[in-house]
Amino acid sequence: MRRQSRLLFLCSGNDYRSCFAEALFNALADEAGLGWRAFSRGVTVGRGGNTGPISRHTLEGLADRGLVVEEPIRYPMQVGEYDLANADLVVALKGEEHRPVLQSRYSNWLDRVEYWHVDDLDAAVAQDALAELEQNVKALVQRLSHPLERA
Repeated sequence: MRRQSRLLFLCSGNDYRSCFAEALFNALADEAGLGWRAFSRGVTVGRGGNTGPISRHTLEGLADRGLVVEEPIRYPMQVGEYDLANADLVVALKGEEHRPVLQSRYSNWLDRVEYWHVDDLDAAVAQDALAELEQNVKALVQRLSHPLERA
């Protein structure tokens, strides 16, 4: 049996953007029969004032799309070398925000990360950020579904 490919989504606190991307990607990948599974981590967990395991914006955004988070909902997790090494693709959800942290802690991984530009709550309304994230995730699923077209 072939190993399922692993996608790592990175954001800051691992309670909002990356959790949304993980859940949405996994639902779309399952629907498309894609041999990928996403997981998520944060680059600065605990520094942004997480108040629980997952942002209400994430829960609402997923519910608006007919999705629910798998129970039990886990608390945010800090990315580690193991996570980076065990991902076939790593996506940081905002390059200008996450690249400096990755540079200082995991510089060997910088060139293996794909950087998107999805703002956090300090710079965007949740509905707008999640809609942009949804577009990016759908495009990624499409791209991974047709890998030969990437060339």
